[in-house]
Amino acid sequence: MKANENNFVDLIRGRREEGLVYVIRTYGKLLNSIVKKRLFAAPDRVEECMNDIFLGIWRNIDCFDERKGSFVNWASGVARLEAVDTLRKIQREQKTVSLDEMEFEIPGEDTELFKLTEQELSEETEEILRCLSSKDQELFRRIFLMEEEPEEAGKALGFSRNNVYARIFRGKRKIRSKFGERKRV
Repeated sequence: MKANENNFVDLIRGRREEGLVYVIRTYGKLLNSIVKKRLFAAPDRVEECMNDIFLGIWRNIDCFDERKGSFVNWASGVARLEAVDTLRKIQREQKTVSLDEMEFEIPGEDTELFKLTEQELSEETEEILRCLSSKDQELFRRIFLMEEEPEEAGKALGFSRNNVYARIFRGKRKIRSKFGERKRV
């Protein structure tokens, strides 16, 4: 059966390709202009979007109701929505950049600032730890600065597991009493 203006919708509903070929030939330029208008900044994505439009028409032809409007208006709506979806995909792709793809260049001034900040933090940390005994200072450095497991740090210093956790608890309490507990936001 040859597709024409009167039967192409029924052909598509019957899953006959002739109906979709008719849509492509008859309405393809109009739908293409709708897509190009929205994807002017990404002309390389127009063809992909057009394919998605025709696939959308093919899959969703049952949503088309002749009583509510013409096919050309419905297909134009499908084209607009698909173009907007393509724009959203492009925006998501542009926002997602892996760290490997990024180039980091730290100017000399920033390196100096980083070193100065690191030194100040180190001095503050040492000042905080001074209120603890030398063995507790070493335990805190291993656990909180060098990120060793508590059991591992305790073993190296000759403390039992329970003694390690008791020393951490008492040390934190001593630090809080001396320097005050920071309020959580």
